[in-house]
Amino acid sequence: MEDALIELIEALRTGTSVDEAWLSKLLRRHNRAAHDARRRIAKRRLLPYYLGVKARDSQHWAAWNVDEKTEAALLRILRMKPRRTASGVATVTVITKPWPCSSDCLYCPNDIRMPKSYLHDEPACQRAERNFFDPYLQVRSRITALAEMGHVTDKVELIVLGGTWSDYPEPYQVWFVHELFRALNEYDGPAVAGDAPEERDRRYRAAGLTYDVNELAHRTHELQRAICEGVCTYNEAIRTQIDGPSWTQVAQWQQMTFDRLEHQQRLNETAAHRVVGLTIETRPDLIDDESAHTMRHLGCTKIQMGLQSLDERILQANERRVSVGQIATAFATLRRFGYKIQVHMMANLLGSTPQRDREDYLRLVSDDRFLPDEVKLYPCCLVESSRLGRAYSAGDWAPYPEDELVSLLADDVLATPAYTRISRMIRDISSTDIVAGNKKTNLRQMVERSLEARRDEVLEIRMREVATGDVTVTDLQLQCVPYRTTVSSERFLQWVTADQRIAGFLRLSLPTSGDVAMIREVHVYGRVAGIGSTEAGGAQHAGLGRQLVERACDDARSHGFVAIRVISAVGTRAYYRSLGFHDDGLYQRRELT
Repeated sequence: MEDALIELIEALRTGTSVDEAWLSKLLRRHNRAAHDARRRIAKRRLLPYYLGVKARDSQHWAAWNVDEKTEAALLRILRMKPRRTASGVATVTVITKPWPCSSDCLYCPNDIRMPKSYLHDEPACQRAERNFFDPYLQVRSRITALAEMGHVTDKVELIVLGGTWSDYPEPYQVWFVHELFRALNEYDGPAVAGDAPEERDRRYRAAGLTYDVNELAHRTHELQRAICEGVCTYNEAIRTQIDGPSWTQVAQWQQMTFDRLEHQQRLNETAAHRVVGLTIETRPDLIDDESAHTMRHLGCTKIQMGLQSLDERILQANERRVSVGQIATAFATLRRFGYKIQVHMMANLLGSTPQRDREDYLRLVSDDRFLPDEVKLYPCCLVESSRLGRAYSAGDWAPYPEDELVSLLADDVLATPAYTRISRMIRDISSTDIVAGNKKTNLRQMVERSLEARRDEVLEIRMREVATGDVTVTDLQLQCVPYRTTVSSERFLQWVTADQRIAGFLRLSLPTSGDVAMIREVHVYGRVAGIGSTEAGGAQHAGLGRQLVERACDDARSHGFVAIRVISAVGTRAYYRSLGFHDDGLYQRRELT
């Protein structure tokens, strides 16, 4: 391992042109020298080995004579899955513990080992279960994995998924977010005495919990069978778990006050790993001014809402306990508070047709009551624990044929405006869990291939991102896409190339009442750049964000607004202070007069 790594370092130091083909040839040569059939040396092992030596044996690492420029080149060639940080930040998804849900939708999976609607085979869920659903442990685990793959992890977007967030007790919510911040604040530094990850692991074990998959399957087998057979509901079954002695004991320390959370937030403003976005998942019928204020106090900047449909008949047929009126009210509330709004929509629900789905999606992206910033566009699929299985057995529901599904999703992409990003098109559900429905993990690629001939018609953000590619900043143009909602005039400012690839954007909201404008999001694409770095490539740290903010201030001033606020993440507060903003309660503010 070391010989191969040293040869790679020497090649980079001396300016040899190193690409994937060169690296593969190096690895094959060193593996052949091992004189056996095993592949001892692999790309995915080199970087963890290098980082381990650097962290634990500084004298040994120093002997390799790796300067800053060589190390940067080494990280680039050994980085695994570069798309993971192509949007400009390192994304860390965490899952809340299993908990009763105040709804019971027909299509929803009912896995007793997971929060409602999630399955234990999903990657983030596997990581959560291995860490007892503990946010501190989940963050450390994920950050370590990303770092070992060569990703910069000092700018982190936290995504909190699981059960409906607003269904959890507030002390648990505050504790959960407190531990997210604490994990990032303490990473690379000594853990708090008596509460190191190893000790916390022992604490859960002492309470009687386990992450052994075989033991978990054994413990939950009878309850899961009862749910699948309709003997009891998910909520009834999960109550027997959380009211048992193990989770009751754990719940005693899973609570926190806002004062202690605010302390961790202040530390994170200058931490080595800063929170540049915090997303929370909830339902539209649980969003009001009070919940919106609480989530903002937690540091939340984006809300995910499960809509699934805007057709009242489809909502009722699928026992979705929410109305279109409640959805519209939730949009208005979140926009007034400055949140980014990401929604879930599902095609192929019980009672729908491809044409009704097309009309439904078009309503979402054209009706001024809605107009989301991001969409997760999922086709409905049947898993064993879902109550949809009865409709499937009776012949009342069936998945769309593949060609019809791809055509539908392609039409939805073409209908999506320039200010909206389709984040996902599939859930990370194992094909072995899907009884009926799409099992193709490359569904999005299939949709995009079907659009190749019409690519110049696509306005949707994700297909236009510069992603891992480099851009020439001087070739970018700043464009403004205006649109109106029921509570605001919105201006989507975007940096684009001549062929309309997007390198960065800003969402400016000019409310119809009041004299203070709101910046809801600033995002610059390209490979992640470290805080303070100027050598990341791509569009990061080229001054594009600053120019977007100045343009937003000019636009707001020209429309008669006296000040502008930004819904800044905790880890971006220092950045906005450098742009003339000052702290203003749950936001930051800059005067325009």
